[in-house]
Amino acid sequence: MLRFIIKRLWYGLLVLFGVVTVVFFLFNILPGDPARMMLGQRADIASVEAINKDLGRDKPLHIQYFNFLNDISPVSVHNTINEGSYWYFDDEKYTGVELIPLGGTGIFLKKPYLRRSYQSQRKVSEILSEAFPKTMLLAGVSILFALIFGVGIGVLLAVKKNVILDRVALVFSVLGMSIPSFFAAILNAWIFAFVLVEYTGLNMFGSLYSVDDYGRGEYLDLKNLILPALTLGIRPLAIVVELTRSSLLDVLGQDYIRTAKAKGLGKFRIIGKHALKNALNPVITAVSGWFASLMAGAVFVEYVFDWKGVGVVIVDSLEKYDFPVIMGAVLFISVILVIINIFVDIIYGFLDPRVRFA
Repeated sequence: MLRFIIKRLWYGLLVLFGVVTVVFFLFNILPGDPARMMLGQRADIASVEAINKDLGRDKPLHIQYFNFLNDISPVSVHNTINEGSYWYFDDEKYTGVELIPLGGTGIFLKKPYLRRSYQSQRKVSEILSEAFPKTMLLAGVSILFALIFGVGIGVLLAVKKNVILDRVALVFSVLGMSIPSFFAAILNAWIFAFVLVEYTGLNMFGSLYSVDDYGRGEYLDLKNLILPALTLGIRPLAIVVELTRSSLLDVLGQDYIRTAKAKGLGKFRIIGKHALKNALNPVITAVSGWFASLMAGAVFVEYVFDWKGVGVVIVDSLEKYDFPVIMGAVLFISVILVIINIFVDIIYGFLDPRVRFA
């Protein structure tokens, strides 16, 4: 099992290395001078050269690439003497400790440094650390909504198969899987926050925290989470309904279920104690994968509802050509996807020993 885990971790690192490489070269061959973006109308040759030197852009592209790898790596090599060197361990940039001193140079254990925003001059890690919890909350509530209601509806459809309700629900499941997230977001916002606003009391644009009527401070306003979470959870809800129904129907046809019926056990006890537990394996698999996708796919939903998460950060940065923020966000999401996939693979290895030899 240890060999299997190490193998999956190694594959994950290779994927991350590929993503880092693609992201770096993609954004560094795009037109535009970051120094002039930062200085605006105040740009002069001396200032532009100074900022490009600070960013390391005065060096050849392959040197910039290795500098970038050194910055984002948790274990890196830095100069400890020459403050004018790009490799100098500047406390304003890096947060970490020296592991191995090498006389003027040292190997450090540090937080990955994702550079600074061209526009706000803030660290990209700070910007993402503020936005990520909101995206995490939105994705978590969405997948919880999809799991609870999807399993319940799927069980109901399996028990009441081949009736009108079953067929109507299947049509809505197909529609839920087919509707793009941005279209569903606009549609839900229009219906529930504009047409039916008198009855729902929901806002199209709202943040997790709202200011009270007296301006005395912020308070937690969870009602603003309803529409974006509902919109983001529609597609995984449709998947969970379909998977639960088909898997439960398959389990209900097994021999041990027929034996339980022959012993006189009630329908609810058979489903709740025996059938549902075995039918949920594909559902859990789908949910784990969808959760990772929701973290990346929340961009359109967040933008439509002005939810101040990673999605809004990415869109704003694209509009302003703020490349370090975009690169940092892409790498951040990639790390989350890889970690979740590795975690799911390890769980598969424990549940099914055959996976370890795949």
